[in-house]
Amino acid sequence: MSPTDFRQRFARVTLAHAPTPLEFMPNFTAALGGPNLYVKRDDCTGLAMGGNKARQLEYYLGEAKSQNADTVIITGAVQSNFVRQAAAAARKLGMGIHVQLEDRVEGKDDLYRTSGNVLLDHLLGATVHNFPVGEDEAAADAALEDIADQVRAEGGRPYVVHLGMGHPPLGSLGYVDSALETLDQAANQGLSLDAVVLASGSAATHSGFLVGLRHGGSAVPVYGICVRRDAGQQAPRVLRRVREVEEMVGIASPIAESDIKVDDSWLAPGYGQLNPDVTEALEMTAHTEGLLLDPVYTAKTMAGLIGLVRRGTFDDNANVLFLHTGGQPALFGYSQLLS
Repeated sequence: MSPTDFRQRFARVTLAHAPTPLEFMPNFTAALGGPNLYVKRDDCTGLAMGGNKARQLEYYLGEAKSQNADTVIITGAVQSNFVRQAAAAARKLGMGIHVQLEDRVEGKDDLYRTSGNVLLDHLLGATVHNFPVGEDEAAADAALEDIADQVRAEGGRPYVVHLGMGHPPLGSLGYVDSALETLDQAANQGLSLDAVVLASGSAATHSGFLVGLRHGGSAVPVYGICVRRDAGQQAPRVLRRVREVEEMVGIASPIAESDIKVDDSWLAPGYGQLNPDVTEALEMTAHTEGLLLDPVYTAKTMAGLIGLVRRGTFDDNANVLFLHTGGQPALFGYSQLLS
């Protein structure tokens, strides 16, 4: 059976510009003085300034269209990339959009709450709802259902994108696709990958990419850098998501629990908060490769990659891939801390 046969069982729309580039980073590699560093440019998916959520939304909105929904409802942090891309995807497909912004990051100013992704949410014409809690996924999802009830009462047909653990991670299939795409690109370039480093937050991207690699016949280790929860909370979350994605894809043999690698060494002081390692990562990639990261996910993940290299985790001749999941609009919400 072909690794792509699972796609026939799921509705899907086309939103991402794929395949996205797989590029060598020669200057960044030289600056770190360790393994050969590559980047998978999923910041280049095209939808409303790009990012990884375009791949996930292809499956969520595919299901929405198959159900004849006319309105999308989603939740996320104030500077959520998922929310921004969901708003753009809904508009692209001629649908209404309600977004719920959760207050996950304390101590942020008005610029954070009005610039970056929030500005784009409004530009896209989203109906914005504010949710004062930041760490209660079940409550956030329940609030989405209240919004859905309002939409139905007004004659609409809502589709809710739940992000909590009580709902299947349909969007992870987009990262099974990304992993299979990456394996094809590496083979075409004559490149043998030795490790992948990516952000581990909701675990949708992490679980999808890991399952995709194994489904494609690759045993490459995947290092998840914690961006929201500590490793003790994140590891079982990733494992649960992996099992769910395995079932959706129909993977032949279950992934070993030892394949779940998460590291929270660069998480402090918490989600959406900068630290010196994150600032270094932002500046280093910009200065060496002209590559822009975001403060919440990709810069924290790149700080993790830099730290793993400095620890000696990888051989000097290894080929290490960084998965760039986008998010650059959030930079503008942090401009006072970065200028």
